[in-house]
Amino acid sequence: MCRCLEVSASGYYRWLGRGESSRAIRRKRVTERVKDTFEAFRARYGAPRIARELLDAGIPCSTNYIAGIMHNEHIRARNGKGFRYSRPVESKVNVAANLLKRCFQVDRPNRRWTSDINYIWVRDRWLYLAVVMDLYSRRIVGWALDVQMTEELTQRALKMALMGRESKPGLIVHSDRGVQYRAQGYQDLLLANGCRASMSRQANCWDNAAMDSFFSRLKVELVYTGSFDSIDQAKSELFEYIEVFYNRIRRHSTLGYISPEEYERKCA
Repeated sequence: MCRCLEVSASGYYRWLGRGESSRAIRRKRVTERVKDTFEAFRARYGAPRIARELLDAGIPCSTNYIAGIMHNEHIRARNGKGFRYSRPVESKVNVAANLLKRCFQVDRPNRRWTSDINYIWVRDRWLYLAVVMDLYSRRIVGWALDVQMTEELTQRALKMALMGRESKPGLIVHSDRGVQYRAQGYQDLLLANGCRASMSRQANCWDNAAMDSFFSRLKVELVYTGSFDSIDQAKSELFEYIEVFYNRIRRHSTLGYISPEEYERKCA
């Protein structure tokens, strides 16, 4: 065999008795850390965020290096479903102009908020989640749950945001044209707190893309992972996801892969 491959017999025997290379040993060590990190974040993190976690832990690596390991180990983060667009019904009552104009980058907190409602299946009924996000840090500053999608639901989420943040007159609060946001009570609440209503243009869901992105990740990283047996269980897990994981731990790509809370602390 050595003659056919034109190598020396002594060189072959040295190779045969040689241990693993330092490169192979390092790859094994990093692979174990990738698996541990992937499991610790419940399959919510892909290669970019896992790479950031390892870098912060003092393990030099690149996103492509981690992606290669995940591919070889058949590890894949949860991903969302393709967006399906449907034409909405035209709304005319209490429709506000689009003041946000897809300007999702903000240099100070409490300047532009965005909000929306989404639905979550719980055993045999729908549970509705209303959310308010500060576009400055992508932090969820207000949220509320109910078994009915009413005007009171959106007001509770907004009131939570107003109580927890130091808002000033002129704050833009963006939403779609849903009847809950066009309701007179909700509009009066905005006016009473010096907020300026802003709404997406008709048939244009991309005007509220930041909020849609949050709901997409919420469903992929929490809702689609299993099923909720009760409303109390759904409330508990949603609280953990929003207040503990998303606001304080989850690395946000728009923020340079740090959490909303850390971003606010660094930029304070």
